Amino acid sequence: MRLQGKTALVTAAGQGIGQASALALAAEGAQVWATDVNEKLLDRYAGVANIKTARLDVLDKAAIEAFVATLPALDVLFNCAGVVHNGTALDATDADLEFAFHLNVRAQFWTIQAVLPGMLAAGRGSIINMASVCSSMKGLPNRFVYGTTKAAVLGLTKSVAADFVTKGIRCNAVCPGTVDTPSLGDRINANADPEEARKAFIARQPMGRLAKAEEIAPVVVFLASDESIFATGQAFTVDGGITI
Repeated sequence: MRLQGKTALVTAAGQGIGQASALALAAEGAQVWATDVNEKLLDRYAGVANIKTARLDVLDKAAIEAFVATLPALDVLFNCAGVVHNGTALDATDADLEFAFHLNVRAQFWTIQAVLPGMLAAGRGSIINMASVCSSMKGLPNRFVYGTTKAAVLGLTKSVAADFVTKGIRCNAVCPGTVDTPSLGDRINANADPEEARKAFIARQPMGRLAKAEEIAPVVVFLASDESIFATGQAFTVDGGITI
């Protein structure tokens, strides 16, 4: 098992990529703390080996600090929590941008700030941030707020990587294309014609289909493991060809 003896914290592990990644990390031997603001979603982990659960609101800095203080030094942090806003710069409000920065960027900063002292004391650690190809990599229609904040995540990732590259700490980002998750399903169903909306999402994927969350999780496992020991400050793209 590639992650035997490692301890990992996953945010937004209640569903989607977070859930798939928590399960994949645990299957490789890691002791996983699966967290989510929606505690009910964590019930699905009952009886799953190597996974402990806890409610965690990553919009609450004090809660993050208090929770991390109860954990042993972490080997892996996967920042998966985030929000997608629909619309252009003309549609966005200050409140939209502020909330997205809070959840997509500041929450990652807070969790990183909380776990870094333990990682530095141990001389090792892998921080994995959820970004997107919709960022500084590529602009996508009606994703102004999302693309702006995910571009910030890439900058955050590189900055953390550069600051601690000599300390045994690695920081990388995962950049998916369109993934068929409950979150995407909610956005599709919010359209007047959900069937056409789903077709539009599929149409922008050169492979002609959406990704499955389980197809993103192996990249998270790789970045958590010592197999990626020489990789830091990188954006790992898993986009089905969007950025070809």
